[in-house]
Amino acid sequence: MTATVLVYSDNAHTREQVRLAAGRRPAADVPPVEFLECATLPAVLTALNGGGVDVCVLDGEAVPAGGMGVCRQIKDEVFNCPPVLLLIGRPQDSWLATWSRAESAVTLPVDPAEFADALASLLRGRLAVEA
Repeated sequence: MTATVLVYSDNAHTREQVRLAAGRRPAADVPPVEFLECATLPAVLTALNGGGVDVCVLDGEAVPAGGMGVCRQIKDEVFNCPPVLLLIGRPQDSWLATWSRAESAVTLPVDPAEFADALASLLRGRLAVEA
């Protein structure tokens, strides 16, 4: 079994940071992950409507559609929306992550240990619900 993690950012470097921080398996007790990278909002919506996404990682600093607004939109529009890990620009933006209804948030630049822990926690919760 493999978990699918959707990574949305208009910045290729940010998407790479996410992949490198998570590695092939963010924790020993979660399955290996494969990444589905999206650089635009339409690509995110298409991927989510296709199903099979276990966790979304959204860049709150993305343009023109920021990850916070995208999160709020998908929570309203996508049935059984996967949990969202939001990348925020600064710790003071955590209230915006709450507004967007993200389940978790970490600050940019991505800290590998913090990110892997947050991603693994969301994967555990999602996979427990699906079991």
